[in-house]
Amino acid sequence: MDTESLAVKKCAPCAGGVEPLKGELLCRWSNQLSPEWKVVAQHHLEREFKFKNFVDALAFVNKVGALAEAEGHHPDLLLAWGKVTVTVYTHKIGGLHPNDFILAAKIEA
Repeated sequence: MDTESLAVKKCAPCAGGVEPLKGELLCRWSNQLSPEWKVVAQHHLEREFKFKNFVDALAFVNKVGALAEAEGHHPDLLLAWGKVTVTVYTHKIGGLHPNDFILAAKIEA
C-alpha cells in the first residue's frame, strides 16, 4: 500500500479503547506516506507545507479544514506567512491510529 492507496480509504470513527500504533506496526504505516511526513515521538505525524504567500497558505488551511470535516477527523493546523504546519494524531487514544495515516495521505493528495 502507498500514499495513493491510503488516500482512497475513509477514516472510520475511533471510539477509543484501542492502543496507539507503536514499533513495527507504526513503521509499516509510516512507510506508506511520503518522507516529508515525520513521526514525532511515536505520538503524532507532522509536516510543514510551504507556500509563496499568506493567501495561498490560508487557502490550503481552508481545503484541509473541509477535508477534515468530510472525514470526521481533525488535524491541528498552524498557519503562518508562507507555511502551514499540520499535526495529526487521534486525541481519543493519545497517539497514532490508522485514520491518521489516511488523513495525512488525503491532505498530501
